[in-house]
Amino acid sequence: MYPPEIIAEAVVNGILTGAVYALVALGLTLVYGVLHIINFAHGALLTCALFAVWGLAAWLGLDPYLAILPLAPVFFGLGYLLQRFIIGPASHGDDGNILLITLGLSIAIENTLLAVFRSDTRTLEGDTAFEVVELGPMLISRARLIGFLAALVVAGLLWLLLARTDTGRAIRAVAKEKLGASLVGIDVRHVYAVTFGIGCTCIAVAACLLMPTFYVNPRVGNAFVLVAFTTVVLGGMGSVPGALLGGLFVGVVESLSGLVLGESLGQLGIFILFILVLLFRPSGLFGAKA
Repeated sequence: MYPPEIIAEAVVNGILTGAVYALVALGLTLVYGVLHIINFAHGALLTCALFAVWGLAAWLGLDPYLAILPLAPVFFGLGYLLQRFIIGPASHGDDGNILLITLGLSIAIENTLLAVFRSDTRTLEGDTAFEVVELGPMLISRARLIGFLAALVVAGLLWLLLARTDTGRAIRAVAKEKLGASLVGIDVRHVYAVTFGIGCTCIAVAACLLMPTFYVNPRVGNAFVLVAFTTVVLGGMGSVPGALLGGLFVGVVESLSGLVLGESLGQLGIFILFILVLLFRPSGLFGAKA
């Protein structure tokens, strides 16, 4: 049996990690909530963002956290263009086509990254991963604490965008009733592209928060997208608050599983949780419609 302070430290670190998981999942659940499709290119786009952060830091010396400033608008534009000029036109209005197109994009992006960067794993130099903050008897990773606070800020800004702006109202209208939104003059294709762009912006911010303590290779996004899918299902498909709370819960489950089973088996608890949710509460723990 572990001492209470060790368990408490694992829970706190799990919550901090889970906030970044939630940020990755926010983009996925937002796209599902509006476009009603699963974006299979989500993990590949996260990998692109991680490589972009690594490149800016390794080649230009830009701090990964400051890389949010250029990468957020760049990835918003990338997401907008992908949806408006590739995914949307190629789907011909068929959601099944969109699934195949995003899967094809994922394969194309991953293999392009393999051709350019090979399969080598890259990390950033420095002691950021080892810096800690003392919180009473607990030692908390400084990078995870920064990631947690930044993820909460981004989630808050996303809520303000959706709840308090004309763009957010248009997004919510299209998500609820596409035809009705179109009849009152909302450009549905533009809203789709904006939503996809916002999802990619969340990915870019998450990459900037992850890279100081993580690594990148052309396939690393696959692991994160599995965790993101679990988070989205746990919180409820299409539920933004559910994705945030689900991410925190998943982070705690992973941390406690790693404590009990060993760090290499930490994600085993996540996938057991995923199976249990699908079996007993497929609508998600927070009641959103699946």
